[in-house]
Amino acid sequence: MATGGVGAVSSNHLTMETDVSRQNGVQEKTESKWVRLNVGGTYFLTTRTTLCRDPKSFLCRLCQDDPVPDLSSDTDDTGAYLIDRDPTYFGPVLNYLRHGKLVLNKDLSEEGVLEEAEFYNITSLIKTVKERIRDRDTRTAQGSLKHVYRVLQCQEEELTQMVSTMSDGWRFEQLVNIGSSYNYSNEDQCEFLCVVSKELNNTDGIPTVEPTDKAKILQERAFRLRDHRS
Repeated sequence: MATGGVGAVSSNHLTMETDVSRQNGVQEKTESKWVRLNVGGTYFLTTRTTLCRDPKSFLCRLCQDDPVPDLSSDTDDTGAYLIDRDPTYFGPVLNYLRHGKLVLNKDLSEEGVLEEAEFYNITSLIKTVKERIRDRDTRTAQGSLKHVYRVLQCQEEELTQMVSTMSDGWRFEQLVNIGSSYNYSNEDQCEFLCVVSKELNNTDGIPTVEPTDKAKILQERAFRLRDHRS
């Protein structure tokens, strides 16, 4: 009698283990189930695991066994979920979910990916794209800055006042003594070429002078003026 009781218990235990194993197998199969998407007429094949990298995203909630009613999507004849979005930009979004990196062809813009990332509500991708846009805009702004150089001619008595009153982003660069000026008084005054510069954006429409040969140009100008006055 005791043996039979133990056997019954063992049998029930084995049955329970079999049921649990079967349920786990079904669960694993469900989690790794392939999902077919029809995005704007282009088919994409991926896994449920990939789509659920972000549990709160539209794609994850879409492929659940019991999707949220307001996120439900129609399926086509092949059983693919129909999504009315641009397939060109869905590729980078899907690849990001696969390996966590944003890779863009030169013909694709970060703004286009951001639009899709916000639609699918993929939080980490939204952050990544915004950072790339910010870095890109910063590099563009830095690359568009140019130095504007101006050469001001002044007498010695005007030099201190002119340098001290520089404003609006202008700064002193170089001073070249070009000798004495013609003066009807008994005292000659030295004249100088004062070089000032300012950083401006190319879009400001102000002509710029490249600083490469700036010193050489100023020296030649100073020598010509000096020779002319001697």
